[in-house]
Amino acid sequence: MKVEMTVNGNLESHDVEARTLLVNYLRDTLALTGTNIGCDTTSCGACTVLINGQSVKSCTVLAVQASGDDVTTIEGMASEDGTMHPVQAAFQECHGLQCGYCTPGMVMAITSLLKENPEPTEEEVRVGLEGNLCRCTGYHNIVESALMASRSLGVHS
Repeated sequence: MKVEMTVNGNLESHDVEARTLLVNYLRDTLALTGTNIGCDTTSCGACTVLINGQSVKSCTVLAVQASGDDVTTIEGMASEDGTMHPVQAAFQECHGLQCGYCTPGMVMAITSLLKENPEPTEEEVRVGLEGNLCRCTGYHNIVESALMASRSLGVHS
């Protein structure tokens, strides 16, 4: 089947098998390996990407379902000059990662969360990240990263 979508600002068009998952299309066809495969059951969130600005676990979406959509992966978060997105910068500043495997999915989920709720409380961040698992940290620095990103995006007074 033919799929055509915009990925990180680039129009992509390929023939894929009807059963190809979006995560596999991104990793195998487009070589965008920042989107990780963790569980294939939507439990961990390591494969989270943005589809039309909304966070989606790409292990549960067929590539053909995303045809015509705008997909953003972790590789598309930084600006063209290489400046990190505020969520990425906050992760670095707050040490919001350990092994880093969950980090791309966390960054994407937080980006979507902040779009929906620009001034979340700590509790709202924790609830918003319930579908993304980190096996290394106690989430404290991940939550701090989200709160710092919210402030750096200029939404707090």
